[in-house]
Amino acid sequence: MDGFVGRRAELEILDGLLSVVRDGGRTGRPGRAVLIRGRRRVGKSRLVEEFLERSQTPHVFFTAVGGSRTNDLSGFATEVATSSLPDASRLRDFAGPQTWDAALGLLATALPTDQPSVVVLDELPYLIREDATVEGALQKAFDRTLSKLPVLLVLIGSDVAKMEKLNTYGRPFYQRGTEMVVPPLSPADVAAMLDLSPAEAFDAYLISGGLPLILEEWPHGAGVWGYLEQALRRPTSALLVSGERILSAEFPSEAQAQTVLRAIGHGERTFTLIGRASGALNPGSLTRSLEQLTSRRVVAAELPLSTRPSKETRYRIDDPYLRFWLSFVGPGIPAVERGRGDLVVDTIRRNWTSWRGRAIEPVIREALWRSADDRLPVDTNVIGGYWTRTNDPEIDLVGADRSPVARKITMVGSINWLENKPFDARDLARLVSHRSQLPGTAETTPLVAVTRTGSTAQGILALTPADLLAAWP
Repeated sequence: MDGFVGRRAELEILDGLLSVVRDGGRTGRPGRAVLIRGRRRVGKSRLVEEFLERSQTPHVFFTAVGGSRTNDLSGFATEVATSSLPDASRLRDFAGPQTWDAALGLLATALPTDQPSVVVLDELPYLIREDATVEGALQKAFDRTLSKLPVLLVLIGSDVAKMEKLNTYGRPFYQRGTEMVVPPLSPADVAAMLDLSPAEAFDAYLISGGLPLILEEWPHGAGVWGYLEQALRRPTSALLVSGERILSAEFPSEAQAQTVLRAIGHGERTFTLIGRASGALNPGSLTRSLEQLTSRRVVAAELPLSTRPSKETRYRIDDPYLRFWLSFVGPGIPAVERGRGDLVVDTIRRNWTSWRGRAIEPVIREALWRSADDRLPVDTNVIGGYWTRTNDPEIDLVGADRSPVARKITMVGSINWLENKPFDARDLARLVSHRSQLPGTAETTPLVAVTRTGSTAQGILALTPADLLAAWP
């Protein structure tokens, strides 16, 4: 892959903040801060590096390693002294700071007063874990010094839950920074990077999750099987190692949470079945693990969408890459390590159609939500699904004005993501029958078909992969 693809909105936000710093702000305090969060390996650091390269602004970029407070303080001082800040060189002979108050004070003396600069603290949650005073030190330094200087302070973290808490009421840095969430690259970005058709781009997205490191090793123009046969021959491929690194970083000591996560990754969706697949966990332990997983945005807990309340919660892996990794790659690592990645590819081939049909559902719902104003009925503010305990019926797509209990159902839809099988009259008849069983619908409730290979049915809005891809500008 050549060049830097995507992230237009994120770069515009950073450019806008730097413009405020450059112009001096309206309050006489030009300094600004931004808190950037996102899952591991989505490209947060790479985004900021691209921003710095494009802006050509003097900067210091420090990445915490999480070893010890002393080592990170020393590393920070070294980065400041060797940075591109105009006065950095005069700090090279200074002794290493012993506290973060002292370190940030040292930083302030090196920042220019007559031109903008950028200070980046990457993996901030590591610093907070090592030293509980870091948040207070940042708040004091920003209020007393940094906000008065033309500097953009960029705070980056992969622990999504901890980064969210930094800007909540009662925390030292509350309301001092703009929040930015960096998602994985979109299916449209994947299509542009790999030069794939819309349908193939969605397949690549389901496997890569939009993670740049995986897409960088994906051969240009290659389909799913061309990539998998290459990647699963190498134990060091990003497809294999990214999942292990994400789990070890997110849950370094929570073996029970990892067990529950793997049970969901293998396809269990209800509380009872997840508990059974996790080794018959007692309800209290399972509840705590699920709360931990959902709070970290690794697992999504969903309810049926209709005008009637329901307690039929279902769980799914929220991260698209982890959905694939937990289903196939993680269990297949021993085979890859002994040189039999072909066995893993065979397993994926046998299960691909059914797995893909389920995995694509949340991606399609997001695409429809993004394009609701253009393509779907008025008041479609949420997109979900509907099911009962017996899965009779189970409806792929439900549009409504609100969730989880709607006032109005705006549309009902079906997903047909099969190869060489268009949505036909029989599929339409089944969807009409299911609509009649969904609380809050009428015979006039609009119907939608999302189909990989087109539709032959009449009287229904049919959307293709190309239509969905357009939801991401």
